[in-house]
Amino acid sequence: MSLKAVLFDMDGVIVDTEPLHRKAYFKTFDQLEIPVSEELYTSFTGASTKKVFETLISQFSLSHSHEESSAIKRAHFKDYFYNDEDFDLISGVRQLIEHYYDNGITLILASSATMTTINMVFDKFGLEKYFSGKISGADLKESKPHPEIFLKAAEMAGQPIENCMVIEDSTNGILAAHRAGIFCAAYKSFHTHNQDYSLANIIVSDYTELEVDKISKFF
Repeated sequence: MSLKAVLFDMDGVIVDTEPLHRKAYFKTFDQLEIPVSEELYTSFTGASTKKVFETLISQFSLSHSHEESSAIKRAHFKDYFYNDEDFDLISGVRQLIEHYYDNGITLILASSATMTTINMVFDKFGLEKYFSGKISGADLKESKPHPEIFLKAAEMAGQPIENCMVIEDSTNGILAAHRAGIFCAAYKSFHTHNQDYSLANIIVSDYTELEVDKISKFF
């Protein structure tokens, strides 16, 4: 047994797109002239764009369809994605990715984001060359906390699960890794709130703690 593959979640692990989604949503709410409170916005955490606008359409009797509203929101998100000066990779993650790559470890991205968003991130930050494969949960039947995405990622890496490690930041992602029987490192940042790390094998708040020599004792 030794560490041969690392399966990365994306949002909250490689990039934090939440602030961009937030800005895009609120710009859309302004445009549609609907007063969405902080409390109402918070209640949408984890919901799909379609679900958010379906809720708002019934609550505010909007004349726009959820498709039209979602298209407006997506256009704003894209604009912020390419032009927002605060948007960058999470601190230390590029160094960690390069470190694994230089040590011959196979990297697979396993994210619930759509493949379009995954490709936008890889393209903007030049990550393509480091990863052997990418899986979008949006293309799978089951989503996290179901283990399917990580089992597929291990298969894509060509490694048995005991030679793999998942890096996750959310309750559902950690649970999915646990159910897949894969060693899970939880990344806890100052952005992270109300997530349950109890099923993670280790919890870190600095990516240097996940360097090969520091985690080899677990494998």
